[in-house]
Amino acid sequence: MGNEALVVGALLANCRFYAGYPITPSSEIMNLMAKYLPLLDGVFIQMEDEIASILAIIGASLTGVRAMTATSGPGFSLMQEGLGYAVMTEVPIVLVDVMRAGPSTGQATKAAQGDVMQARWGRHGDQEVIVISPASAQEMLELTIHAFNLADKYRVPVILLPDEIVGHAEEIVNVPNEEDVFLYHRREPSSKDEPLFGGDGKKVAPFPVLGKGLNVLVTGSTHTEFGYRRTQDPETHRKLVFHLVNKIRNNRDDIVSYEIYGEDDANVGIVAYGSVFRAALESMKLAAKEGIKLKIFRPITLWPAPDIEIYNFSEGLDILIVPELNTKMYALEVERAVRGMVSVFSLNKIGGGIPIYPGEILSFIKKNMRR
Repeated sequence: MGNEALVVGALLANCRFYAGYPITPSSEIMNLMAKYLPLLDGVFIQMEDEIASILAIIGASLTGVRAMTATSGPGFSLMQEGLGYAVMTEVPIVLVDVMRAGPSTGQATKAAQGDVMQARWGRHGDQEVIVISPASAQEMLELTIHAFNLADKYRVPVILLPDEIVGHAEEIVNVPNEEDVFLYHRREPSSKDEPLFGGDGKKVAPFPVLGKGLNVLVTGSTHTEFGYRRTQDPETHRKLVFHLVNKIRNNRDDIVSYEIYGEDDANVGIVAYGSVFRAALESMKLAAKEGIKLKIFRPITLWPAPDIEIYNFSEGLDILIVPELNTKMYALEVERAVRGMVSVFSLNKIGGGIPIYPGEILSFIKKNMRR
């Protein structure tokens, strides 16, 4: 199962602290972390709610351990303030949101992709996080390892955003040998005089591990590079916030990942992510039988958006289709990216956890090709 594969990836990534609260459709992650972490000298704790869960993993990460939590829509909403605190204090954590149908309690066991914009903009204030969209059980494993490495490298929360279909799909997974797994190691201060926070928006300050002799001040208020609060100083705030934003934007070429499939001379394009990408891939095979050439752009990193790459992909297309399990979210980002170069059509389905089928994508393409 995708959720099970994600746990294997987290353990291979040396995640040794998990705090969470059970919520469908992510609960398998919590159950397996509870089972296996104690066997690896790790710590598992069920918290009283999702707010406490994210704050607990922030605290654990500050002691130098890799930490993770998992949730779904309602719990993800509760975690947003904690996520903003992790952004402001530059604490690396990994959060998994296995998306289900909302708003509110919605349909707790049904698939959706309605958290795409919340993952990007859910916190108040100017900020950037990294959001990754797995599309298979294999990627649930591999991209979880990648998420931990990115979190440590850029001292930022990384959100894994599978939908319920990916989380619960059962597939064969190739598990790498532990010695073959690359782990990014946090850079720690070399002296007590080295800045611990902020920077120039390109390089990231070394991580101050609590308990190693440094006098570390950690605050969600505006602070200097040594953690001192400066809540009335506009220049300190400007410098800090631009660093938090630009350390992601300036390194987008290292962070952004995507895949392109299909014919270079195709005149119909698809942008799809998560489980819907799998349907799009099958629709390409159906289209080929009818003489229709398609190509697919699959954003693996949803945020920061691969907007430059989507623009380049769209050159020469007659139409661009964006199928999603929501009412039109990432399609808006695609429209922004292509800047009117090609007509963008949204194929949207919500409710009941019913997937978008390959035949539906092909029928939608044929309908809009005639416009």
